[in-house]
Order: sequence, then structure tokens, then C-alpha cells
Amino acid sequence: MLELVEFIVTSLVNNKDSVQLKLDETEREISILVTVAEDDLGRVVGKGGKVANAIRTVARTCGKKLNKHVNIKFTDN
Repeated sequence: MLELVEFIVTSLVNNKDSVQLKLDETEREISILVTVAEDDLGRVVGKGGKVANAIRTVARTCGKKLNKHVNIKFTDN
């Protein structure tokens, strides 16, 4: 799951070295905190949050196979 989100986010940003992901997993839930450079946050979130919602949709679909709920939050450095 973490590799999937990392691949998608690093494909969108200019500063790939600044991408950091923090995983917090419980029995029923996966929480991922994605940190990117301040300049790249707009690329990851998208206009009106459309890109961020698309990333969440893909991750949640994969999480259903694991019977886990997936939460993703985006922030800048």
C-alpha cells in the first residue's frame, strides 16, 4: 500500500527527494501521512482536491482487498 501511494506521489512532484510517507497501521485501519515540499503540495492536492481524492480512491480500493479502511492526509514541510 505504502509503495503504491509513494509511486503515485513521486510521479506528480518536481522535488522527489522531499517526499516522505509515514505509515500507521492497526488491525482495521491504515493511515498514511504524505509530506511533500511546499511548492509541490498544489500538484498533489490538485484543483479542488481532485488529485488527492483520486489518490485516496485508489488506495481505498486496494485497502478493501485487505479488509482495511485507508486514510491519507497530505501536508507540506
